[in-house]
Amino acid sequence: MDELLLSIRELTTQYITEDSVVHAVNGISLELKTGGSVGLVGESGAGKTTTAYSIMGLLPKLTGKITGGSIIFQGKDLTKIPEDEMRKIRGNQISMIFQDPMTSLNPILTVGDQIAEVLEIHGTATKEEAIAKAGDMLEMVGIPRERMHEYPHQFSGGMKQRVIIAIALACNPKLLIADEPTTALDVTIQAQVLRMIKELKAKLNTSLILISHNLGVVAQVCENVAIMYAGRIVEYGPLRQVFEAPMHPYTEGLLNSIPRIELDKTRLSPIRGMMPDPSVVPPGCIFRPRCPYAEQECAVRAPRITEKSGRNVMCLMHEGIIANKMRVDHA
Repeated sequence: MDELLLSIRELTTQYITEDSVVHAVNGISLELKTGGSVGLVGESGAGKTTTAYSIMGLLPKLTGKITGGSIIFQGKDLTKIPEDEMRKIRGNQISMIFQDPMTSLNPILTVGDQIAEVLEIHGTATKEEAIAKAGDMLEMVGIPRERMHEYPHQFSGGMKQRVIIAIALACNPKLLIADEPTTALDVTIQAQVLRMIKELKAKLNTSLILISHNLGVVAQVCENVAIMYAGRIVEYGPLRQVFEAPMHPYTEGLLNSIPRIELDKTRLSPIRGMMPDPSVVPPGCIFRPRCPYAEQECAVRAPRITEKSGRNVMCLMHEGIIANKMRVDHA
């Protein structure tokens, strides 16, 4: 657990179109140790999936581009290695569970063939060995091996997601990235899938990056959490600490938007306004238009990452530039 597996430093990713430049990820830094887990949480458009695609080397070739920073994985900078070397890593040492289980499988191949294909491509097994391993992987995710000759349309949504997890874990990767793995599933199946991901992560000692807009999902699986807003990580630290005593106003707003049985409230407190246009970077704090604690200084001065109480937070209140007026009532 002490070995550093992944180190992201000042990663900047843009989408370049004919009309504008979309600033999707703006100088984020993140570390993940072997066997560790971190949740990336934020609204749609915060840059979570773009961060995952940057790590995987799956950005659109014509429009997506990493313009700064580094992604060090097991001592190699993934932003600088050639594509043929990245192919050996992708699906083998780093795997990804994509958002929609309904469209992530090939409808004309059996699920067994799709699992075996990963093993054959990366040269970890012969055809016969790959077929046998495919059956083993299905049983690991709770599907009888006899079903390996069936096609995706013969499986329910939850079962398809299990197959996708089996494909992602077939080569026993060092890092698993799960992008909204329970989005299209009902609540009961969500709980089953999350429990299975957590159990398999522990069994295989796989590091995990879990992407979600749902704080409850992240709380069930991850040790650490990174709160993303408009392409930036505005707060990062141990999950329990962040949930019990948020330091950034956006984190506080997300927590106030969640129904809590133990709190005697008749109305939730949503975050006002909308996330800014990612093609326009305003001066000052990016969260200022939506922040209940904003002062004039926030309009002209961009906050920096500040280390405080074992956490990283990006807010002028924690730099001592403006008064800290946040309420801590989440414990």
